[in-house]
Amino acid sequence: MSQAPSPTWRETVHSYLDRRLLWVFLLGCASGFPWLLIGSNMSGWLKDAGLTRTAIGLFGSIFVVYAINWMWAPLIDRIKLPYLYNKLGQRRSWIVLMQSIMLVCTLFIANTDPSFNLWLTSVLALTIALASSTQDIAIDAFRIDSFKEQEKSKMPQAAAMAVIGWWTGYSLPGYFAFINADSIGWNGVYYGMAVFIGLLILFTLFVGEPDSEREALQAEAEARYAKRLKHGENRVLLWLSVTLVEPFAEFFRRNGVKVALTLLLFVFLFKIGEAFLGRMSIVFYKEVGFSNEQIGHYSKLIGWGAMVVFTLIGSAINVRFGVVKGLLIGGISMAASNLMFALMAQVGPNEDLFLATIIVDNFTSAFATIAFVSFLTFLTGRAFSATQYALLASLGNLGRTTLSSFSGATVDWIEGFEWLHDITWLNPWSFFFILTTVMVVPSLAMIIGLKHHFQALTDKQNLT
Repeated sequence: MSQAPSPTWRETVHSYLDRRLLWVFLLGCASGFPWLLIGSNMSGWLKDAGLTRTAIGLFGSIFVVYAINWMWAPLIDRIKLPYLYNKLGQRRSWIVLMQSIMLVCTLFIANTDPSFNLWLTSVLALTIALASSTQDIAIDAFRIDSFKEQEKSKMPQAAAMAVIGWWTGYSLPGYFAFINADSIGWNGVYYGMAVFIGLLILFTLFVGEPDSEREALQAEAEARYAKRLKHGENRVLLWLSVTLVEPFAEFFRRNGVKVALTLLLFVFLFKIGEAFLGRMSIVFYKEVGFSNEQIGHYSKLIGWGAMVVFTLIGSAINVRFGVVKGLLIGGISMAASNLMFALMAQVGPNEDLFLATIIVDNFTSAFATIAFVSFLTFLTGRAFSATQYALLASLGNLGRTTLSSFSGATVDWIEGFEWLHDITWLNPWSFFFILTTVMVVPSLAMIIGLKHHFQALTDKQNLT
């Protein structure tokens, strides 16, 4: 099979001037921000409130909703919200509704104290997670709908803008949160976070709804199912079949059952090690000896800048050389970068090492994330983009959410190894980070084993 010629570096740079990428960036900010609200901000607050590592890790189990949002994703593809749909369109109407729910819950959290009422804080955080994961379904579909089938070569650029937006929404507000947490308290921080959500709602109202052939393709699917269901005599059964069955059936038809199942397993395994590391990173920084202000400066502000730069570089390389090589390079480097955290655990609160670790970690994460998001988009069809991308993304989130909830308990379990205390060059934290490195190995083996399948997909997109 002949391959389309790779674009020149000049053509690659010029491809980033597409105005639609700005909308993708703004909505990426909206997607990343809730992870700050109920992720690192909450971890910092719970740590300051005196909760244990195990409790903080288990609190993160609320993120499990990101791993199961594919269950209600078909509704986001098909249900038109009263009034909002006519004003904003299918994608933006769902986004604005979910952002409004998050705004209300954030204001309530700002009036709670998790050290005295952890149950209420957990319920509010879970509600934010539900709204955020639903918002993500619509945002991912918005990004896919913004580019036609023949424009899938632009997906690495779109993925780059989505990732940069995600980290901007996650890191910049996080920087202001951590540098002010000691002076104004976490309750004051969350009032500030509510203001930021208000800005995100304004951004969403400003963004234009993408043109899409979604409804025409869904109508074709309805016609096919109507013939099977006695010419569609049962309208409810017809609607449910097209909404709940066809998105998944089409994915398996297009890829083949064996390859489809293998791809789903790869998506699940790819980021497990990074997920375990990420869940405990704030707790680790605090236990090593860094202050909230130092964490905000290095992890949030400098980390954001590094992620932006490296994401652009990583996406350009993916455009030039393909997603498959990006997955392999990103996976290997992502695994190796975890060893920097193991070194930090041995050295202690050294700011120079902290800076180096943040830069290396963001460099490797950028490569891996761009390739991963681009690859998921390649696998997604156009008629049910929200449902199919949600299915793939939720599997990728499963390690970040469900399994990583046990990361705190894993550190406590490792700390109970008596033999570990006799080794001077190894401690529980460094052993934990070495373990997260090993977790990446199975997915690396799958990349090599599935190389021909991956290449066939990318070649097909190049020839479209």
